[in-house]
Amino acid sequence: MHTHYSFLVEELHKQNTKEPTTKLKQTFLLVLHKRYPLLTIGNISLPDFPLLLAPMEDVSDPPFRALCKNHGADIMYTEFISSEGLIRDAAKSVQKLDIYEKERPVGIQIFGANIDSMLKAVEIVEATSPDIIDINFGCPVKKVVCKGAGAGILKDIPLMVKLTEAMVKHTRLPVTIKTRLGWDHDSIKIVEVAERLQDVGAAAISIHGRTRAQMYKGEADWSKISEVKNNPRMHIPIFANGDINTPEKARIIRDEYGLDGAMIGRAAIGNPWFFNEVKSYLKDKTVTSSPSIGQRLEAARSHLKMAIDWKGETLGVLETRRHYTNYFKGIPDFKKYRTKMVTSDLSHEVFAVFDEVGDKFKNLAKV
Repeated sequence: MHTHYSFLVEELHKQNTKEPTTKLKQTFLLVLHKRYPLLTIGNISLPDFPLLLAPMEDVSDPPFRALCKNHGADIMYTEFISSEGLIRDAAKSVQKLDIYEKERPVGIQIFGANIDSMLKAVEIVEATSPDIIDINFGCPVKKVVCKGAGAGILKDIPLMVKLTEAMVKHTRLPVTIKTRLGWDHDSIKIVEVAERLQDVGAAAISIHGRTRAQMYKGEADWSKISEVKNNPRMHIPIFANGDINTPEKARIIRDEYGLDGAMIGRAAIGNPWFFNEVKSYLKDKTVTSSPSIGQRLEAARSHLKMAIDWKGETLGVLETRRHYTNYFKGIPDFKKYRTKMVTSDLSHEVFAVFDEVGDKFKNLAKV
C-alpha cells in the first residue's frame, strides 16, 4: 500500500486520458485525505516521505545537525542521552540537551531501563522545550545493553511497553520510539511489539532492520519493517532505518516497501548533502552531482568552527575528525592531507590544511 500523495496523483493522471477537472481533483484529494491522512507526529505536520537524522553518539550534535538541516533533513534527533546521567547532572549528558530554534522540529533521545529514572529525565528534557521525546530501545552496544537499556530491553517486552506508557502519560510532548527488529532472529516479534507501543501512545516508530545480535553486520531487512506498516491496525508513522545509503535505496523504501519515511544515520556522516540528494532523486530520479571541492571545504570549515564554538577547542577538533574521510571522499592522492587533518590537535593547523587542500585541488573539475 502506497501512502504518498504525489504517487497517487500521478496514478490519477495515468488513468484519465483528459486533464482531470478541478472538482474531480478536489474530490479525489478529499478521499485521499480521509483514507491516507497526512503524516504527523503529535501536532507536528511532516512533509511527504520525511528524512530524519538518526541519533548517533558523538555525531548528531548541534553543529552536525545544523549542516544536515541546511541540506534537507526534515527532523533532527540529538545524540542519545543517559537518563541516569541527566539525573546526576553529568556535564556531558546535560550538554547534549542543547537545541536551537533553526533546527526544529527536533527530538531529544534518552535511554534507560528504570522507570522512575526515565520519568525524572523526561521532566529535565521537557524543560528544554524540544518538539519530541524519543526513547532509545535499539542501541546494541554492550555497555548500554548490559544495563537492560537500549536494545537490551528487547528481552523484556512488557517492561518496554510499560516504560513507554509511563513516559507518554508523564509528558505533554509526543513520544517516539527507535528500536530494532528484536533481540535475535528467533525472537523477532516487531509487528506485535509495534502495535503494543502504538496502543500505549507512541506517536511514531523508527525501526532498524537488524536484530541486536546482528549489531551492524549483514543486511538490514526492510521487509520486516514493511510488515509493521502494513498491519491494518497501525496508524502512526513507521520509519525505516539501516543501510539507506543511496538515493535509490530510499526510493525502494518508499515505493516498494510503502514506508512513511527514512531515518538516515551513517550515510550522512561527513555527507550532509545526502538528504537533498535523496529528495532530488525521489522527486524525478535526478542524480545530483557530487559536491565540489569548494563546497566540501566550506562544509568542513563551518563544521569545525561550530564544533569549537559549542564544545571548545580540544573536543571540537577531536570529534570533527570522523567526518573528514567522507567530506573528501573520492579526491585522488588525498591521504597525506587527511592524515594531517586527523592528527592535528590545534584548530589553526586543521584550517591551514583546508587552505592547502583548496589551493592544491582548486582546478579539480569533478570529484
